[in-house]
Amino acid sequence: MSMADVFGNDSAVDPRMDDVLHPADVTILGVGNVILRDEGFGVRAAEYLDAHYDFPESVQVVDGGTLGIELTQYVTGTKKLLVIDSINGGQEPGTRFHFHNDDIMTHFQDKLSAHEVGIQDVLALLMVTGRKIPEVVVLGAQPYDLEAGVELSPEMKALLPLVAQEAIDVLKEWGIEVKEKAEERSLDYGVVAEECVREEMK
Repeated sequence: MSMADVFGNDSAVDPRMDDVLHPADVTILGVGNVILRDEGFGVRAAEYLDAHYDFPESVQVVDGGTLGIELTQYVTGTKKLLVIDSINGGQEPGTRFHFHNDDIMTHFQDKLSAHEVGIQDVLALLMVTGRKIPEVVVLGAQPYDLEAGVELSPEMKALLPLVAQEAIDVLKEWGIEVKEKAEERSLDYGVVAEECVREEMK
């Protein structure tokens, strides 16, 4: 199935999306606002994972940006969802979080950023429509700096390898074989989720 099938047969769908998103049993979803420094941690973590690891065809890595309910189209049908995010849990900056299944909704009832609302809405919609994702894990860290800027703070950037390894450990628990790349190769996310949906909405 191509992304044209997912989004509908529309000329606005960039064919390169087929190299980025595909129907998958496992979805790694990085979310956050990349123009507010550490708010973009989830997206930067997804980029880090893509640059450093090779994943099997059963796994898709998605930059969800600050999308809300639109994220549904990227995760519907996936059996295991791993979300990475900058999480304001009221803790010391750099504190890492690991939520699993029911703990996720409990957390989101109290601590909500805009994109956490989006994740909550997506999970709730899938549940009430009988398409609940069986396994969901959310990983993240308390941000240091939320000022305007596209670079992570040095302290938050130092957490990328740690959270990436935690993500790899979760995938291994799910029986997913992940291999380190011989050399770093970054994926161009210029045409991924958020941009494509913007085009669809024009």
